[in-house]
Amino acid sequence: MPYPEIMIRPMREELTRLGFEELKTPAQVDETVQNAKGTLMVVVNSICGCAAGKARPGVAQALQHDVRPDKVATVFAGADIEATERARKYFTGYQPSSPSIALMKDGKLVFMMERHQIEGRGPSEIARELTKAFDQHCIQTETVAG
Repeated sequence: MPYPEIMIRPMREELTRLGFEELKTPAQVDETVQNAKGTLMVVVNSICGCAAGKARPGVAQALQHDVRPDKVATVFAGADIEATERARKYFTGYQPSSPSIALMKDGKLVFMMERHQIEGRGPSEIARELTKAFDQHCIQTETVAG
């Protein structure tokens, strides 16, 4: 049974305030992954403490980096159950894990951070790992001097 929305809304909003698109159905997941041009980061959000104290703050720090994914999206494990299952089908070679953070390029998985890689790290360490992945896989957007 899914978590009550009133319980998880603040956890969802931590990411939507950062510009994350919520994917609540399998169709939304398919559309987003299959139509994403460039890089897409998908965060499997969770109600657990390591999502609250480590993953979401680490993602927020990483998105301050100059090089970022073209699009960011999220599914919520334990709430958007079918959407989360569909998203995980794109994470080839990885067991279900929440929280987790996937980076995809043109629909193909290029980087994965699983729960066991999140639990033992602080937000800054998570951000550092993510920004390394961004530097490796994302195209830096040029800033036009005015």
